[in-house]
Amino acid sequence: MNVSEHTARVFDTDLIKVTQLVAQMGGLAQKQVTDAIDALTRRDVGLARQVIASDAMVDALQRQIEDKAIATIALRQPMAVDLRALVAMMRIANDLERVGDLAKNIGKRVIAVSGDNSQRTLMRGLKHMAALVVSQLAAVLDSFVDRNPNKALQVWQADKDVDALYVSLFRELLTYTMEDPGTISMCIHHLFCAKNIERIGDHATNIAEAVHYMVEGHAIAGERPKGDTSSYVGEALGMPSKVPA
Repeated sequence: MNVSEHTARVFDTDLIKVTQLVAQMGGLAQKQVTDAIDALTRRDVGLARQVIASDAMVDALQRQIEDKAIATIALRQPMAVDLRALVAMMRIANDLERVGDLAKNIGKRVIAVSGDNSQRTLMRGLKHMAALVVSQLAAVLDSFVDRNPNKALQVWQADKDVDALYVSLFRELLTYTMEDPGTISMCIHHLFCAKNIERIGDHATNIAEAVHYMVEGHAIAGERPKGDTSSYVGEALGMPSKVPA
C-alpha cells in the first residue's frame, strides 16, 4: 500500500467516525425532545430532571465532533465533497446542541409548573405541535444518515406548518388569559414551551439545509417558507399585539 492509499483509508475511517458521532448525537437530542414533551404532558419532574441532566452528554458529543472534524481537516486536507461533508456535520452538530438546550429549557418549565394541574386542555395544542416537530427532527436525521437531499428538502418546506401551529397556539393561549386571568402564569409557561418547540423546528430546518449542501454542493434555492405571515394577533382578537418572534 502506498502513502496516498494509506492516507485515503485513514481519512475514510475519520469521516465514518464523525458521521457515527453525529448520528449518535442526533438520537440523543431527539430523545431529549421526546422526553421533555412527555415530562410536560405528565408533569413528571423526575423525567424533566433526566432531560436536563442528559444535556451534558449532548454538549460533550458536540465538542467531540468539532474536535474530530477540525483535526481531520487539518491533518488530511480533504478536498471538494469530503471537506463539504465535514463542514456540514459541524453545522449539524451545532444545531443539535441547540436542540438539546431547548429541550432542557422545556424540562425546567416542567419543574416550574409541576404543582399546577389546572387547564390540562392547554396541552392539546402543544402536543400536536410537538408531534410535528419530533417527526420533522426524525425525518431530517434520516435524511442525514441516508444522504437524501429530497427528504431534507421536504423537512425544509414543512417548516411553515410548524410556524402556523405556533401562531395558532399563541392566539389560543392569549384567549385563555383574557377569559380567565387565573391562567396567566400557566399560559406564560406554556407559551415559552411552545416557542422552544418552534425553535427546535427551526433547527431541524437548518439541519435540512446542511444535509442538502453536503450532498448537492449548493444551498437550497429560494427563501425559507414561513407560516407566520399573519404576525398580528389583532386579526383574530382586535388587538395590535405582535406574535413574538
